[in-house]
Amino acid sequence: MAVTAIAGYGSETLTAVRPSFDEVYAAHYADLTVQLYAYFGDRQEAQDVVQEAFYRALVRWNSVAGYDDPVAWIRRVAWNLAVSRWRKARTSLSFLRKQRRIEPQAEGPDPDRVALVAALAALPAAHRRALVLHYLGDLPVAEIARREGVAAGTVKSWLHRGRAALATQLDLTDSTGGA
Repeated sequence: MAVTAIAGYGSETLTAVRPSFDEVYAAHYADLTVQLYAYFGDRQEAQDVVQEAFYRALVRWNSVAGYDDPVAWIRRVAWNLAVSRWRKARTSLSFLRKQRRIEPQAEGPDPDRVALVAALAALPAAHRRALVLHYLGDLPVAEIARREGVAAGTVKSWLHRGRAALATQLDLTDSTGGA
């Protein structure tokens, strides 16, 4: 223990005993950990909280060592940290309980959609773009022609050839042989 002499009256000298951090840590770490373990029910959490409290004491050791009972300060810090962690955990659990327990299941695409996507993928890129822009994007032939930098007749040809290829791939011909 460190002993500090304090000047007094006359020839009398009063001494104040200031424990070193290492002495306080060695003497009280286990006791505080047991106390917090009883509170948390989790040894690792208790050790973490006590370590954090001792760290905070070490950073301020010049002032903490001067207290009447430095261990009481460390204990209070540890308990405050424990309560804070408990509150955070409680808030997190409350939030999780409010969440949906079962994720909604989305049905997969129907077989017709899968077949259409596969048939579109088999078309030449220009025919596929023209079909998608015209039928899914609702763009008129003139707008597609402007975007693609081609004549409107070329877009009409792409649409016709694309529809014919899709009809063949998807087997959409009627009984008379027409699409």
